[in-house]
Amino acid sequence: MDSQILKALILTTLAGLSTTIGSFIGLMVRKENPRFMSFVLGFTAGVMIGISFFELLPSGFEELGFLKASIAFVAGFIFIFLIDTFIPHEYLGQKERNEKNDPDKKLLRTGLFTALGVAIHNFPEGMATFYSAILDTKIGIAIAVAIAIHNIPEGIAVSAPIYKATGSRKKAFLFSFLSGVVEPVGAVLTAFVLFPFLNPMILGYILSGIAGLMVFIAIDELMPVSKSLAHSHLPIASFIIGLAVMITSLALIK
Repeated sequence: MDSQILKALILTTLAGLSTTIGSFIGLMVRKENPRFMSFVLGFTAGVMIGISFFELLPSGFEELGFLKASIAFVAGFIFIFLIDTFIPHEYLGQKERNEKNDPDKKLLRTGLFTALGVAIHNFPEGMATFYSAILDTKIGIAIAVAIAIHNIPEGIAVSAPIYKATGSRKKAFLFSFLSGVVEPVGAVLTAFVLFPFLNPMILGYILSGIAGLMVFIAIDELMPVSKSLAHSHLPIASFIIGLAVMITSLALIK
């Protein structure tokens, strides 16, 4: 294997698996702390909105123009809305009809939706990190470090609600790990399968669609549950903090 490809794969793997650091942080916090959970979910909503509007959509605008990128954004939003509407919300034997009377089931659903959003976002992120590292190792390192930083709160956001809902550290860690491992999977597929077929326009559609998906998860899943756990200004404060952290981490890439 070419040494440059190997370096790129290692960098992408380390960046993706930094979600496990966040997972351990999420598992160390007491399950009975609703204000912490509210903070984590609001923070993660800010992170997702930041990624969508300051990273993914601008990339789509650059490659596709405003109209096409906006259509892809709306398509991604509608896609995850349809999934949320028509697929029964039955996770680990827990049914949606009891969800309103059981906050833990809301948290489980929120954690799993967050894992889905993080995983789908991490796939093209892994592709982009790998491609950057192939072109220039220094740029690849800078991007990998920045991505690792913003993957940590994503790991917390996946593991903490699942742990709170199920009481299982193994399940919480597993979902967090799986959402992160998608990133090196994206890199491997790029290296050995997709590289000849990719072009900037296709990536633009993918990134814009993912932006729509993540905005839906932030406003329909994360913020409502965050507000239900802390009836104060904590959800919006944590949202602003998450947004600021994500903007800062993205600035490290530029």
